[in-house]
Amino acid sequence: MTTGQPELTTDADLEWCYDAVHGVSRTFSITIDRLEEPMARHICLGYLLCRIADTIEDAGHIPPSEQTELLSTYDQLLDPEADQSVETFMDDVEPWIPDGDERNADWEVVAQTPRVLRTFESLEEEPREIMREPVRELVDGMAMFTARYADEGGLRLQTLEELEEYCWYAAGTVGTLITGLVARGASEERAAEMQDNARSFALLLQLVNIAKDVEDDYHEENNVYLPAEWLEEENVDVEAVTDETHHTGVTNVIQRVTNRAETYLDDAHRYLEVVPERHGNRLSAWAIPYLLAVGTMRELQERPEDVVEEGDVKVPRAEVYTLIQQFEEDVSRSRLEELRQIMAEQPLHQ
Repeated sequence: MTTGQPELTTDADLEWCYDAVHGVSRTFSITIDRLEEPMARHICLGYLLCRIADTIEDAGHIPPSEQTELLSTYDQLLDPEADQSVETFMDDVEPWIPDGDERNADWEVVAQTPRVLRTFESLEEEPREIMREPVRELVDGMAMFTARYADEGGLRLQTLEELEEYCWYAAGTVGTLITGLVARGASEERAAEMQDNARSFALLLQLVNIAKDVEDDYHEENNVYLPAEWLEEENVDVEAVTDETHHTGVTNVIQRVTNRAETYLDDAHRYLEVVPERHGNRLSAWAIPYLLAVGTMRELQERPEDVVEEGDVKVPRAEVYTLIQQFEEDVSRSRLEELRQIMAEQPLHQ
């Protein structure tokens, strides 16, 4: 990767990266707040590298062929053997970055790609190399999907298998990144058990997001992640997932996706039972997102119609605060099962 004249990364760069994560992801904001150094900076930068690709892949205003080219160029930036300059990538992506008030936090991260890369390259070699491969796998996977559905102008996933393939690239790769960082120094047995369950942890969170974000995904990104084969069984055209006449059918598919996510709960829970607390890692950083997914699944099972009728299903804000308060002091791993059972039945704050 070529970035021009080398520059020393300042504390201001890292502080900007922390602020950027807080602006683009509620879940990872909670996670990073729970971590200590050096894990906090590693997860922060790994996430931002992934978020740049994710923002490009989600951009409904960029033609799919252009998305694929941008993602391919970005992947070369992450390849230490490639002679690719960050200036070339910025020249290519600049026309697609919204101006002024139209630029949200996600696009501000894309606009600051040189800063994110510079900060990433300032890390020590071991964590940097652990992170590089899964980030590149995510980028390559997203480029593959934008190319696959170039003629449709947006993703139109066809089967459950394809949905979970997409979830792997969008979230499973992030799970691999996290596992590689937190498993350093762990026993071979413990590291293997984490790796075996990392996919389930990631797919649980991603499938829950897909189930609750159907309306935004279609209207803001022109993407339909609900399997077309399941929509067809409900006589729902893939281009009409948000039409009022299809609310019942789409609600049934959302329930099926939620039920699929539920099959990953036990393995995801096992992941938390073995994740080590070292290098600044803390159990709460991953337990809170897991339990929020449990709460979101409860809401989806109780009122899936709200996804299509109101455009959103969320865990009550009071429940989020109550959950975070549970972890103000270290919570034993044995308590996770109790919290999971409570949140599967009712809001924690009640």
